Amino acid sequence: MQYMSSILVSVACVFLTTSSLFSEENSERPNIMVYIADDMTWRDCEPYGNPDIITPNIQRLADEGVCFDNMFTATAMCAPTRQQLYTGLFPARSGAYPNHSKVYPGVKSLGHHFGGAGYRVALIGKRHYGPEEAFPFEYLGGRAHDNGKDGPEKRLEAILPIINGDDPFFLIVANNQPHTPWNRGDPSPYDPDALTIPDYMIDCEATRKGLPPYYGEITYMDANLGRCLDMLEAAGKAENTIVIFTSEQGYTWPFGKWTCYDLGLKTAFIARWPGKIAPGTRSVAMTQYVDVVPTLLEAVGIAPHQLDVGIPDTFGYRGFDGASFLEVLLGQEDTHRDHVFGIHTTRGIYHGSESYPIRAIRSGRYKYIRNASFESAFANLVTINPKSMYYSWLDATVGTPKEAWVRSYERRPFEELYDLEADPWEQRNLIDSKALASVRDDLRRRLNQWMLQQGDLEVATEMQAEERMGRK
Repeated sequence: MQYMSSILVSVACVFLTTSSLFSEENSERPNIMVYIADDMTWRDCEPYGNPDIITPNIQRLADEGVCFDNMFTATAMCAPTRQQLYTGLFPARSGAYPNHSKVYPGVKSLGHHFGGAGYRVALIGKRHYGPEEAFPFEYLGGRAHDNGKDGPEKRLEAILPIINGDDPFFLIVANNQPHTPWNRGDPSPYDPDALTIPDYMIDCEATRKGLPPYYGEITYMDANLGRCLDMLEAAGKAENTIVIFTSEQGYTWPFGKWTCYDLGLKTAFIARWPGKIAPGTRSVAMTQYVDVVPTLLEAVGIAPHQLDVGIPDTFGYRGFDGASFLEVLLGQEDTHRDHVFGIHTTRGIYHGSESYPIRAIRSGRYKYIRNASFESAFANLVTINPKSMYYSWLDATVGTPKEAWVRSYERRPFEELYDLEADPWEQRNLIDSKALASVRDDLRRRLNQWMLQQGDLEVATEMQAEERMGRK
């Protein structure tokens, strides 16, 4: 109950600031545009420190808004990530915890909450949600997966009737890039030999050849963001529109997507709101995707704690799992969450393990991970393909100090503990450290408490994954 009580107190307190946002002279509710990348590691854009990447439009947003340095999704897979972003609910509670999953009947999303308040709610591009009644979005077309053929994967001009209309709008631009296959971008600006290889990769020929097409997809996606921003300007809506860019989960290389490491769960998150958000600022507050809908509801004058999300948790609470961080967004506070959570379901993904549930909790400094099926091998598309980056990294590290870390991608212990200040890429497991025993025990207890609130039974929940999937 402690977890639920803290959420209730947080939303109640933060709601008190809402009325100050709208004076009688300027009562027009803001529009909202959320621009989502796909399988993009949080660091791979200019505002987050990648020294090689070309992303002028993401940088443009950062110059005009705030960058969140500690935003996290709870699941590093597309469908669970997007559905938690749209519902404000964590994956196990909503039912959308495996990949290609759907929420439980009755779950409500931002389509209900904002649509019921008079907003025109629309989405263009990748959907990855279900069932349809849980996401009453006006769909503007696009592809769920991009094969690079038969024209553009989405026609951005379809958003013009939305942004030029008279109704306030909530518009989601959901991209396929830089999800594989990398077939839209131009890799030529990226010289493999000149690239800076970070410590969370292995510097080898395969890495240097693989990065240019991936980076090219990000630059392509960035150009489309620029088109959307220009459309807002041309429509005269830029000044009264909250624009959010977010990178979704991490890339498909080892220790990114399909994991609970920061390379998988941490996400770039940049917000612009002229006149409300101070330009060129950063926030270190810890936040999660489930906090976004409550924040945006409060930003437009709707009390999130008064809404029914359509499903109870194990205690009967029918509100959001997330809490508004509006005061952080506006630069009035610099803290939000003390802990963020992670969940991964391997069952049901392509070439995935029969059962390999992963659960995680992270404080500002420490990360605790539990691998309930640790006696078996962790398997997915990365481990099944002998030509994958995983095997290239194994070959390149044989006999070196990095070999054990690379091999740990496939064979993991029951528990992991990392000091993120000393080891930001989670390469040195400290679970047996006597000095950190109290930290381990506290994080383990908090994780179990969160799982109880979510109705998450770990292995038993994992074994029900295929019942939650839209396809097998």
